Amino acid sequence: MHRETGVSRRSFLKFGMTISAAAGGGMLLGFSLPAVAAEANAAWARKSVIGGDASDEPKGGVFAPNAFIRIDRNGMVTLVMPKADMGQGVYTSIPMLLAEELEVPLSSVTLDHAPPDDKLYGDPLLGGGQITGGSTSIRYAWQPMRQAGATARVLLVAAAAERWRVDPASCHAQAGEVVHTATGRRIGYGKLVDAAAKLPPPHDVPLKKPEAFTLVGKPTDRLDSAEKVDGVARFGFDTRLPGMRYAVIVNSPVFGGTLESVDDTRARKVPGVQYVVKIDNAVAVVGVHTWAGKQGAAALDIKWNDGPAAKLSTQQIASDLAEAAKRDGAVARKEGDAGKAFASAATRVDAVYEQPLLAHATMEPINCTVHVRPDGCDVWVGTQVPTIARAAAAKVTGLPPEKIAIHNHFLGGGFGRRLEVDAIVQALKIGKQVDAPVKVIWTREEDIQHDMYRPCYYDKISAGLDANGKPIAWQHRIVGSSILSRFAPAVIKNGVDPDAVEVAADLPYDLPNQLVDYVRQEPGTVPTAFWRGVGATRGTFVVESFVDELAAHAKVDPVEYRRALLTHSPRAANVLDVATRAAGWGNPLPPGQGRGVSVMHAFGSYLSTVAEVTVNKDGEVTVNRVVCAVDCGMAVNPKTIEAQMEGGVVFGITGVLWGEITIKDGRVQQNNFTDYRMLRINETPKIEVHLVQSTEPPGGIGETGTAVLFPAITNAIFAATGKRVRKLPVGTQLKTA
Repeated sequence: MHRETGVSRRSFLKFGMTISAAAGGGMLLGFSLPAVAAEANAAWARKSVIGGDASDEPKGGVFAPNAFIRIDRNGMVTLVMPKADMGQGVYTSIPMLLAEELEVPLSSVTLDHAPPDDKLYGDPLLGGGQITGGSTSIRYAWQPMRQAGATARVLLVAAAAERWRVDPASCHAQAGEVVHTATGRRIGYGKLVDAAAKLPPPHDVPLKKPEAFTLVGKPTDRLDSAEKVDGVARFGFDTRLPGMRYAVIVNSPVFGGTLESVDDTRARKVPGVQYVVKIDNAVAVVGVHTWAGKQGAAALDIKWNDGPAAKLSTQQIASDLAEAAKRDGAVARKEGDAGKAFASAATRVDAVYEQPLLAHATMEPINCTVHVRPDGCDVWVGTQVPTIARAAAAKVTGLPPEKIAIHNHFLGGGFGRRLEVDAIVQALKIGKQVDAPVKVIWTREEDIQHDMYRPCYYDKISAGLDANGKPIAWQHRIVGSSILSRFAPAVIKNGVDPDAVEVAADLPYDLPNQLVDYVRQEPGTVPTAFWRGVGATRGTFVVESFVDELAAHAKVDPVEYRRALLTHSPRAANVLDVATRAAGWGNPLPPGQGRGVSVMHAFGSYLSTVAEVTVNKDGEVTVNRVVCAVDCGMAVNPKTIEAQMEGGVVFGITGVLWGEITIKDGRVQQNNFTDYRMLRINETPKIEVHLVQSTEPPGGIGETGTAVLFPAITNAIFAATGKRVRKLPVGTQLKTA
C-alpha cells in the first residue's frame, strides 16, 4: 500500500535548504520537502535524551522546515524531533542518521520535541501530517536527516577553511571538529557556527555510501534505556504541577450513551473531593489526589440514557458482517478475469475468516493533564498526533491554536491508541470547569471498556486451482469498519479504504486472475481505531492462512507451495528461505507439536516467520519458538529492529490466542487483565530474529512482527492438530469434550 518516495539531493536543496544564525547564537539548519509532500501517495491517503519542547518556528528567514539541526557555540547538537517514541527506538535511530553525516558522536546529540506544526514537521508518507504511526518514522527520516547532517558538515568545513585560508577539500570533519588533513590543525564545531550560518547553502552535497557508514547499520544501545530504568524518563502519567488536581472519570457504560442525571451528594462529602464535573457522556470527580477521586467516583449515583445501542451484541455485529458480505464491494484490485478463470479451474476452494474487536491495553493507562486559562491552554500528554491534539484543544477551548501548547512525552505504549484524541478532548472539557491544572486518569477498567477498538472483520476468500493445485483464480471480499473514513477521509477513493485492504490488495504472490473488493460495515456504535499492524495484521492472517489451506489441498509442503508462487518477488522468497532454514523446517517434531510459516510484504519490508507450537490434550496452545527473517532494507540500528520484532511477537501472541472484546447489551464485557488476557513473561517463547543484509532504502518495522505472526501460529496449530483456525482468537476452540 505504501509507495516508495524518492527525493534527489538536488530537489532536496532546491525545495528549501536555508541556513540562518539562531537568535541565541549558533547555527540553525532547516530543511523541507514540500514537493515530496505534494507528490507522495499517502499511506492512508530528559537528563533525559529528550530535553523538552522546542521553540516554535525560529525567526530570521528560516524557510518552513520539517526538521531542524541546531548547533550551539558549545558544539552541542540539538535535533528537533518530529516523531514520538513509544518504545520503537526512534530517539536513537533517527539521531544516528544525523550523527552519521554530521560526523559527531551520537552522545553529543540531544533532542527536543517538535512543536505541533504539519507544515514544518509533516510526514509525506502520512499525508503530510505530523503523525507517528504506520511504521514510517525511519522511512520518513532516512533521506532528509542524512542530507541535513551532510549539508551542515559541508558548511562547517567551509567555515573552517575560510578561517584558515585553505581549500575546503584539504579539510575533513571528525568527531565534532574540522581537521586540516595535512597539518592536523583542528577546530570544534561550536567555534564555527556563526561563520557557517552566513555561508550560502551548498549544492548537490554527496551522501556517504553504505560501505562508508561508521554508525548506521551498527548495533547501537538505545539512548533512553538507562533513564527508563532509573525513572528519569517522563511519560504523560508522570506530569506533576503546582496546585494540580486529579480527576477520576466514569464514562457511560454503553457506547453512545449519555448522562441522564447524577446524585453527587455522597461524593462531595468524601475528604479531598473538590469538584464533580458533568459532561455529555461522563462524570468526573476531581480531588486533591487520585484516591479522593476514586472514592468520590465510587460514591456517585448515576443514571444513564443508554440510547439505541442498548441491545448491541457481538452476535449482532457478526451477523451484520456476514449479511454485508452478500453486497457488492468496491474494487480494490482487479487483475485478469477471475470469473473466467474460476470457470476453467479444476477445483475451487472457499473459506470464511472472522476476526474480533481488540483492545490496545497500553501499559501506561490513558491520561492527560491540562491547564485551561482564559488566555491560553497547556496540555501535557503522550500523543502520536500533536497537531491533531492542538486542533482539538482549540475547538474545545475556543482559543486560537497559537495559544495552545502541547507538551509531548514518552508514550507508555501506543499501538495506535494514542493516535486518538478522545481522552484529550475529555480532559479539556473537565479542565474548563476546574480553576487549576487537572490530570485526568482512566482506570484500567475504563481504559479497556472505553477504548477505540481494532475492528472486527469478516473475509470471504476463494481460489480456483489448476490440476496441479496452483491458484489460477483468486477472489477476496473484505468486510469491516473503515477507520480512515473518520481519520483521513480524503484517502478514500472509489469506496476503498486503503487500510482495510492492506496486504490483501498487494500480494507478493504470482496470481494471474485476482478480484479483491471491500464492503464497509461498521460495528454499530462501537468506536474503531488503528491497532498495531493496522490493516496488515488482518490481511496477513487471512491471506497466509488461506495459502496454507491451498497447500494442504494440493498436498504440497507449505514452504514449497509458497516458493513456487514467489518467482517474481525475490526478496520475499529469500526471507522465506532464511526463516525456514533457521527454524529447521522439515525436521520432525513430537506428536502434538507443529510448525507454521507465513510471508508478508508490507510497510516497504519483507518478512517471513516460522512458529512452533504445542497443543496439549486439553486443546491449550503454547508457543515454544518463533523464528523471524527480516529484510527491511538498510537496518539503521539492528538492535532496535530485533527489539521491535520481539515486542511484536509478544503482542501478537496475545492477539492470536486470547485477544477478544465482546459486547453484550451495548457494553464491553471485559474490564481488566483478569479477563482480557495478556502474555506473561514466563510464557514468552524463544524468539530468533535474522536480519537480511541490504543496501535498499529502509522499510518500516514497528508493525511487522505482530502482523506476520498471526498466521504462523494458526498454521502451526493446523500442522499439530489437523484443525484449521479460521476464527480468532484461538481461545477454547481446540478444547475436547
